[in-house]
Parts: sequence; C-alpha cells; structure tokens
Amino acid sequence: MSLKHIDVLLCCGSGCVSAGALKIREKLEQVLTENHLQDEVNIIETGCMGPCDYGPVMLIYPEGVFYKHVKVEDVEDMVQEHFIKGRPLQRLMLHEDEGTPLVTKSEIPFYRKQKKVALANCGYIDPEKIGEYIAVGGYEALGKALTEMTPEQVIDVIKRSGLRGRGGGGFPTWLKWQLVNQNPVQPKYIICNGDEGDPGAFMDRSLLEGDPHRVLEGMLIAAYSTGASSGYFYIRAEYPLAIKRIKKAVQDARDLGLLGDDIFGSGFSFTAEVRTGAGAFVCGEETALISSIEGRRGQPNPKPPYPSTFGLWGKPTLVNNVETLANLSAIIQKGPDWFASMGTETSKGTKVFALTGDVKNTGLVEVPMGITLQELIFEVGGGLAAGKKFKAVQLGGPSGGCLTSEHLDTRIDYESLREKGAMMGSGGVIVMDDSNCMVNVAKYFLEFSLEESCGKCTPCRVGLKEMHSILEKITRGEGTIELLNQLEVLGKSIKELSLCGLGQAAPNPVLSTLRYFRSEYEEHILSRSCPSLVCQELLHYHIDKEKCIGCSLCARKCPVQCIFGSREDKYEITQADCVKCGTCQEVCPVGAISRFPGVSADLRQDTAAEFTKLYK
Repeated sequence: MSLKHIDVLLCCGSGCVSAGALKIREKLEQVLTENHLQDEVNIIETGCMGPCDYGPVMLIYPEGVFYKHVKVEDVEDMVQEHFIKGRPLQRLMLHEDEGTPLVTKSEIPFYRKQKKVALANCGYIDPEKIGEYIAVGGYEALGKALTEMTPEQVIDVIKRSGLRGRGGGGFPTWLKWQLVNQNPVQPKYIICNGDEGDPGAFMDRSLLEGDPHRVLEGMLIAAYSTGASSGYFYIRAEYPLAIKRIKKAVQDARDLGLLGDDIFGSGFSFTAEVRTGAGAFVCGEETALISSIEGRRGQPNPKPPYPSTFGLWGKPTLVNNVETLANLSAIIQKGPDWFASMGTETSKGTKVFALTGDVKNTGLVEVPMGITLQELIFEVGGGLAAGKKFKAVQLGGPSGGCLTSEHLDTRIDYESLREKGAMMGSGGVIVMDDSNCMVNVAKYFLEFSLEESCGKCTPCRVGLKEMHSILEKITRGEGTIELLNQLEVLGKSIKELSLCGLGQAAPNPVLSTLRYFRSEYEEHILSRSCPSLVCQELLHYHIDKEKCIGCSLCARKCPVQCIFGSREDKYEITQADCVKCGTCQEVCPVGAISRFPGVSADLRQDTAAEFTKLYK
C-alpha cells in the first residue's frame, strides 16, 4: 500500500494525558500495525498545544488538520478515512457558528491573536528527545553567547530587549543579572523557580513539560552571564511529568557535553540538578525557596540582603522564573530589537497566561503585552457560555485583584493592571460570570492565602485570620458596616507590614472587590441577602404548594427533618430549622422547590432602626 508520510502530533501535556491521550496512542499504534502502516505514520508525543478545553487534541501533518476531543473509539475511523482515504473527519474538527469546519490551527480563533515565543516549541516537538530540540535551533543561542559574546554583552542584550521577570514582580531581568555578575564572591548559583502554586495556574508546568531544553538553555545563558557554576530546578512535587522531563533533559544535555566542563570549548563549566518542593505556596517567594533547597523550613527572610548578595548557602544567587528563562534563547538568536518590538513601552515581549474559569476556551495562551482584557477573554477565550454575562476577572492568582466589565479595555501590562488594583502575577487569569458571588470569591482566595501562610510574621499570620473571620460573618449574615470598614483597614495594614511579597499581596482580592463590588458586600450586610445565590446561609428555600404533588420525597430526604405536610395539605419548610443544604430542591421530581436570596420573612428580626444603625 502506497501512502504519503504522515506525522501525528499528539498532545501529551498533563491535561490531555489525564483525558486519555496515552490510551489513544496505544490504540493508534495497534491499528496502524494491523493495517501495516507503522512505517508510514510517525506518532510524536508533544507538550501542551494550548486549548485544554478541547483535549485530547492532535495535529495531523502534512495537511495540518487539527482534531479536538479525540477518543479511543475515533482511532479506527481516523486511520481508515483520513490516513488511507485522505478524508479528514469533520466530526473531530472545530466549526464556525454557521457550521463551517476549521481545518488548521491558523483558522481557529483561539490562536489568531497569539504570538508564541516562550511556547514556540510546545506542541510541535517531542520534549523528551534532545535531537528534536536541536533540530529546531536548540542550543544555538547558548553557542553564540559562549563563543561570540562576553557575559556583559549578553546582559546588555537582555537590557535592550526590555525583558522583565515573568514570575510576578516584573523586576528588570538584566538588573538582577548585573547585580550577581558584579559580585566578586564565589561560587555563585542560579535557581529556576518552578514552584507554581497559584490556583488555576499551569504556565510553568506546561513549559517544563513541553520544552524542558528551552528552559535549561535559558538557565545556561543566565549562568554564563552571571558567573554561576551550579544551578537548581526547584519544582513542586505535584508536577511529576514536569520533573520527569526536566530530569531527562538535564541527563541528555550532560551526555552531549552541553552540561559539565568546558561547554563548547569556551572554558565555561556548569552543573544542574532538580530539587522538588513539598507544595508550600510560600516557597514561590525566593528567600523561602532558598531555605527549602538548603533543607530548612520554607520561610521568607527580610530583605535586604537580597539573594544577589546573600543567597543559597550565603553565596550570590540568581533566582529566575521558568518563563523568564524560556524567553532567553529567542532573544539571543533574534536580537533585542525583535523582542522589544512586541508589547508596550514599559512591558516588552509576550506573556503566557493560564486562561480558566467561566470562559469557553480555557487553556494555555501566549499573547503580546498590551493586548486588552476584552481581546484576551472574548477573542482568544471565546467569551462566556450562552446566557451568561461577564462579571469579573481575577488576575495574578490569590494575590491578585478582580476587575469588572468597566475595565475590559485595560491593556495587559504591569503598570496598567497595578493602577486598576490588579497585578500581572505569574499569569493566572480566572474569568467569572454573573453566577459568582464576589464576597465568596474574596473569601476563597483569602482562605487559600491564610492556609498557605508560613506564619512567620504577625501581620500575615494574625491579620489574614481576622480578615477571614470577618468575611465568614458577612457570608453568614452577621456582618455590620463597622466590620466592613475594619476589613479595609486590616487589608491595608497587612499590605504595608507583612514580611514578604506574598503576605503583602494577600489582601488584594478583598481590597479590589471592596473597591469595585462594595454594593454586593453591603447587600450581604444590610439585606442579609446573597443575590448570586451562593452564600448558603443567606438563602431560603420555598415549596410552591400549587406545584407540590405531595409525594413526601423532600421530607424523607431532608437531613434535619424540617419539612412537614401531607399529600392533601402539601408540604412546607420550617425555616428556623432549615440548614440550607439544598437536598429538597435536588430530589423534588416536579421542581416545586425554589431558592431565593435573603433570609425568609419569618426569620427576619432586624428592625428599621437597627438597619439605620448599621448604615452609620
């Protein structure tokens, strides 16, 4: 049988693997063997292709056909119809609203506004084969830096590119390098910070899984520029695939002489190893990370001294984020002006985001700095589900802030987001529709920060607990305007007095929701009502007797036996005993039970005078 050569790029990032990608590969190999096509079709396991909501996904070359939601049972048809007969399966393609199939990636709206720099190879090469990385220009930038440039010249290139740290702080990368470079103390170290702990964030994980050699090459370039002789990849243990692939990358690079002594005959020597973290969020802070590598408890230390002066084992240390390192090879190869041509005046290049929440196209995206929230959410992300309205977007993880529909024209850069009360962070973007309660959202993020606080400093340890206690009271209907004011004062005090950046930023979700959704807080307090129907203790359930058929199922399933009645008289809920679990609504066969915002009339004890007092 004569057949043109076919390459099958199968996404094997963590998301697609969990959705069954490896079983699809196994089945594909089986069917290809049965049809004697194993020598005609090359299966390549790649890193994340981006559109996680469509997974498992694959690309078929030479046509470049993009398939989504591939299942094991699709493989037979794929081989017979596409590979043998040359007829791609339209049912696995994305379609325009009018039904027109979108054949290739370039036609898909999710990719149209993206610009891949750090993610250039993710989804295209096998991350576990160093030969594939070298084939697309891998380690050429390192060779250029070592054989044609001095460390100071490399630093100058990074300075002119405008690259800023992608871990959240946005500190100029070149300046951090220069501080370590100019420090005469030896030895020096470099650490790749892969301790990504933000809820909903998976940028660093995907880079380490999809293109580990790019990150390793970036570490080598940074080490040469600063005079570091040893490096550590610090990756949280919850990322087993990332750890596996970076370990293999280190070993393969060592075997080819790209790690070790006298790399490229330049006299530059460097060793690297991988350390795993136990999952403490605070270890994303550089001084806590250093303590963890040293075998001590992961707690931050006051700065100064900064790691560039007194870091790992008391020596000068450069700490860079995964994405920061992933940008370096492209900057060296293509030049600083190329990188600086993207983005804004103060925020150059591109940024990788993990787009999650109530948006149609969740996944990993890389867009030029300066793109607006509107473009990111409604063009790249595809907007919200039918019938839902945009309410807010949380940027910067649990330490970030929430912005509203009024801010959709905001450009995504460090200064613009900070001005609006949000932050770039490491790149987490959580989109929320109108079913979300912003008081509850603030409580969720604060709860995360409270649980992850190392407890070393009093403002963070005690202050966050007190803020959370106030939010608990508000969501239970026990809040007062005085507590609302206290919440704001506490948040501002914690920002000013906490020891590390994580503690200083922890109140941001509360302060930003107070700034833009204050009326929602006031409704929880003054009306004892949650308009989004989220805060259970501020809801009440009601049985419509005209719809009720008297089946007694709600009464029999009620865990506190607060529903009484008969087939003739129908059933009703004793509101004083109701625990708002919602079981009755779930089991009612005719939909006679509804929930409403606010405490029911028979429980309301507040007088008009008391409400007036609350306002004061």
